Amino acid sequence: MNGSIHVKDDTMPKIKRKTLGYSGKASTLICELQDLMETQSEATLRKWCLDFAEHKILEIFEKRCPGENRPRNALQMARNCLNGSTDLFEVKDVLMKDCDVAARELNSDPAAQAAARAIGQATSSIHILNHTLEMFFYTAAAIAFDRVGLNAEKDVYDNITDEVCADYTADLQAIAIVNEPNPAKIVWKKCQQR
Repeated sequence: MNGSIHVKDDTMPKIKRKTLGYSGKASTLICELQDLMETQSEATLRKWCLDFAEHKILEIFEKRCPGENRPRNALQMARNCLNGSTDLFEVKDVLMKDCDVAARELNSDPAAQAAARAIGQATSSIHILNHTLEMFFYTAAAIAFDRVGLNAEKDVYDNITDEVCADYTADLQAIAIVNEPNPAKIVWKKCQQR
């Protein structure tokens, strides 16, 4: 290394990932969430995802980025698509890209960045249903980074992740349709822990 000495910087964040979750490990909570999701219609899943983003994630984003309206506008456009008042292909680029562009501008604020990405997953779920699950991982990061920053211990992040997963699942359970006649056909890496 050309005679240089590498000194560990204790101010560097412990968390380097943009999402939180179960790192490829099977989780009972994720398995239960996937099982519940598979019983619901596409419309129910999309509504749940948009509601969760609007009521639980948008607040984090707007607190940290006052005056930045792209995520809020994308949520409204996604709702308009869901209720049929806007054609998806007219606003697809906004739904798929605006929150991602906002997130890329927020490298200095990981909580706001994760919140923007979570909202982006919610809005793009109108087009790609798998994003309803992917939103969870960004949501966990947004909530954890907002609450405890980047330097907490791993089990603190794990506990928050479990709490967020339980909350996300409870919100779906609250609107779930028993014996839904048209459950969504979701293609994803299925949770193996049973």
